[in-house]
Amino acid sequence: MGIDAYDLSVDMLDVHADRNTFHRFDKFNTKYNPVGESTLREIFIKTDNYVGGKYFAEVLKEVLSDLEDSKYQHAEPRLSIYGRSKDEWDKLAKWALTHDVWSPNARWLIQIPRLYDIYKSKNMVKTFDELLDNVFTPLFEVTNDPSSHPELYRFLQQVSGIDSVDDESKHEYVHFDRSTPTPPGYKDAENPPYNYYLFYMYANLTALNAFRRERGMNTFSLRPHCGEAGHVNHLLTGYLLSESIAHGILLRKVPVLQYLFYLTQMGIAMSPLSNNSLFISYQRNPLPEYLQKGLNVSLSTDDPLQFHYTKEALMEEYSIAAQVWKLSSCDMCELARNSVMQSGFEDKVKIHWLGPNYREEGVVGNDIHRTNVPDIRVSFRHEAHVDELCNLFRVQHLPHQAE
Repeated sequence: MGIDAYDLSVDMLDVHADRNTFHRFDKFNTKYNPVGESTLREIFIKTDNYVGGKYFAEVLKEVLSDLEDSKYQHAEPRLSIYGRSKDEWDKLAKWALTHDVWSPNARWLIQIPRLYDIYKSKNMVKTFDELLDNVFTPLFEVTNDPSSHPELYRFLQQVSGIDSVDDESKHEYVHFDRSTPTPPGYKDAENPPYNYYLFYMYANLTALNAFRRERGMNTFSLRPHCGEAGHVNHLLTGYLLSESIAHGILLRKVPVLQYLFYLTQMGIAMSPLSNNSLFISYQRNPLPEYLQKGLNVSLSTDDPLQFHYTKEALMEEYSIAAQVWKLSSCDMCELARNSVMQSGFEDKVKIHWLGPNYREEGVVGNDIHRTNVPDIRVSFRHEAHVDELCNLFRVQHLPHQAE
C-alpha cells in the first residue's frame, strides 16, 4: 500500500463518516475499509480470516475491558451471520471461545445483513430458503442436541437477540403479497423486500424460541434496524413482528404509528449522532419529541468507529443530547432506565440495575435509589398511559385504579 507506520494517522485511516455520507449509504459503506483497502477490513475487523480473527478479538477485548473498568456501562455489540453457509455459526462460536471474547458487561446481538441478491448473483445460494436454512438450521440442531455443536451451545448463552441490517433506503423491486413465492420458490435475482425478510426471520425465531424455552434454554429477541429510511411499511412490519427496534426516526412522519408505539410501549433505541451523518440533522432528530410524548425511547451508539471521536461513545451520545436538547437529569435517567429495560440482559442483571420489582408498572416498579428517576415522573407516565388506554377502550375506572 506504500504507507509507512510512522506516517499513519486517524485522518489517513478515513473511517469516520462525514458530510459526504449524508443520504449516501454507498459512500458510508466504504468507511468500513481503513485507508480505502478492503483487505485491511478483512484482516482487522473480521472474525473469519487467515489468522482466525485474532486481531479483531484483541480489539474487542480492549473494548470489553474498558466496559468492565467503567463498571456502569453494559453493551450489546453486534456480530454478523450472513447465511452463505451452515458452518458460519460454528466458526463464529469457535472464534469467540478460542480467543475468550466474553465479558459480564456484554451480550451479543447477531446481525443478519439483507444481502440475498449478492449471494444469488455469486451462486452462493439458489433460493431464499437456502439462506434461511443456513441461518436457522444450526440453531435448531444445537437446541435439539447441544453435543452436536458444543462450542455453539456455549456461545449462544451470551447471545441476546437477532438484528436485521442493511440500507433501508434501497428501492424495493419486489412486493410482499399473495403472489410472492414462499422461500423455497424464491429464486429471483432481486432482493426480497424488507417485510419479507422480517416475516420469515420472525416465523423461524418464534418456533426456535418456543423450542428453546421448552428445553430450558435462553431465548432471542428480534430487534431490527427499522425506520431509519425507506418506506413506512418497514415500521409497520417492525411494529407487528419485533420486540423493539433501532432508529425509528421515520415515525415522526406517521402519527398513527407513533400512537401505536406509545400504546404498546414498544422500545426504540435511537442513535442521533449516526442519524446526523446519514439521514437527518441533529436538530431535526425526533428523539426529544418522542421522549416528551412518553414513547419508550433510549439512547444507543451505532458504529462507534465511524461516528464517535472518543472511546466513551455512549457518553458522547448522552452529553451531546443533554447539551443540544437541554435534557434534565430526570430525562437522562429516564433514558438510561429505558435502555436497561429494552436490553437483552438477564433478569438478575436488570434487577441489580433497576430493583426487584422492575417489571411492575408505575411507581411500584421504580426503585429511585437505583434508577434515579423520580417517582412523580414514573407516576405521570403510567397514569397518562393508563388514561389513554381507558379512553381508547372506553373503560370507566376510579382514580386509584390508575396507580
